[in-house]
Amino acid sequence: MYGFGSKKSLIEDFASTALTEYSVVVINGYLQSINIKQVIIALAEILVEQFKSKRKAPSGNLPKLQQPFSSRAMDDLLLFLDGSEMDENDSFICVVVNNIDGPGLRDSETQQYLARLASCSYIRVVASIDHVNAPLLWDKKMVHTQFNWHWYHVSTFAPYKVEGLFFPMILAHGSSNQSAKTAVIVLQSLTPNAQSVFRILAEYQLSHPDEEGMAIDNLYSISRERFLVSSQVTLNAHLTEFKDHELVKTRRNPDGQDCLYIPLANEALEKLLSEIS
Repeated sequence: MYGFGSKKSLIEDFASTALTEYSVVVINGYLQSINIKQVIIALAEILVEQFKSKRKAPSGNLPKLQQPFSSRAMDDLLLFLDGSEMDENDSFICVVVNNIDGPGLRDSETQQYLARLASCSYIRVVASIDHVNAPLLWDKKMVHTQFNWHWYHVSTFAPYKVEGLFFPMILAHGSSNQSAKTAVIVLQSLTPNAQSVFRILAEYQLSHPDEEGMAIDNLYSISRERFLVSSQVTLNAHLTEFKDHELVKTRRNPDGQDCLYIPLANEALEKLLSEIS
């Protein structure tokens, strides 16, 4: 499925209505990191359970099936999903991929594995693409032989609300208004305590414009005084969220101390604070 607008709701509605008779696995390509081997291991385990429930697994193959999939090579896993060990082509697993061209799936090796997966006899793939150059990820063999796509133009014009929360956001680029809006969307998905920690950092940055940023120890002390965090571990969890979305970055001051700063101009930062008030 391709076209302008988010297709997440559309593709998941399709899965929940048209694919109810089958096992369905959803992969969200808009996430930053996806372990493709873990996905394929999960598919193999689901297939085994599916055959066990139907009592169709040939008894001669059971010892081999009981080997842990986690110890198998990718080629072995894909051969298993292609039916080399069990010949029951009336059963298959539907793999639904939101943003198969997303940052978590975009590298060449992962796309090759997805193409091989799509050609397996026990697998059917439904996917969405959002980038205009997404087909450049695939060669002719992948498109026509392995994926063997049926293309559907479905412009939904729906906003990329969920996808946008996980996509890397370079806040310093673009207009102040747009940058503030982008940051607000991310912050609204976080806990109130995380938002308050971010506010402390933002207010410090506005009141100390000549400094490199706020020292982590300083942020921790103030956050703990205000009962926003109970330990350094809690603060680090918030900072990981901020850094993953590029809301916060780190740089060193002249004393060699790591400091946190928000990559936004003061104007955009003030607008952001007013938006989350």
